[in-house]
Amino acid sequence: MNRSQTFIDIKVSRKFSRCISTRWLRATIQKVLESIEIDIPVELGVVITGDQTVQRLNKIYRGKNEPTDVLAFPMSVQQDTTDMSFISPPDGICHLGEIVISYPQAKRQCEEHGHMVEKELQLLIVHGILHLFGYDHEEVDERKRMHEKEKEILARLTTF
Repeated sequence: MNRSQTFIDIKVSRKFSRCISTRWLRATIQKVLESIEIDIPVELGVVITGDQTVQRLNKIYRGKNEPTDVLAFPMSVQQDTTDMSFISPPDGICHLGEIVISYPQAKRQCEEHGHMVEKELQLLIVHGILHLFGYDHEEVDERKRMHEKEKEILARLTTF
């Protein structure tokens, strides 16, 4: 997929705007989408925000009154993720949805795992994008399939 076919809307809360390079975020998201090897124009949004916002969204949409690291809001659910061919919408752009990431939670998790925050953000971006493509981890088989796909994509990204 060439870059002109990808529309990425990135919003970073002012509080974290100096902690994260939107150029790096965009390049990372682009690499993840390229590794999935879809051949139609796509659009997605990524929001980097704080625990309170993510907790509020988690409570509203998942019924869990707690912060989490990443939430994904797909525009449409792809039932068969082994077949990444899509029927093009009228505008020719596949609107994937939106990913919301808690920067403070990502920071805590990177400290727990002993790596840089960029590596944690990469994992959360991959995880969120896979959710937009219909991957899930509620059942053991789903979790294994999603984890394998995450490993495959992360291996293609530059490590920190």
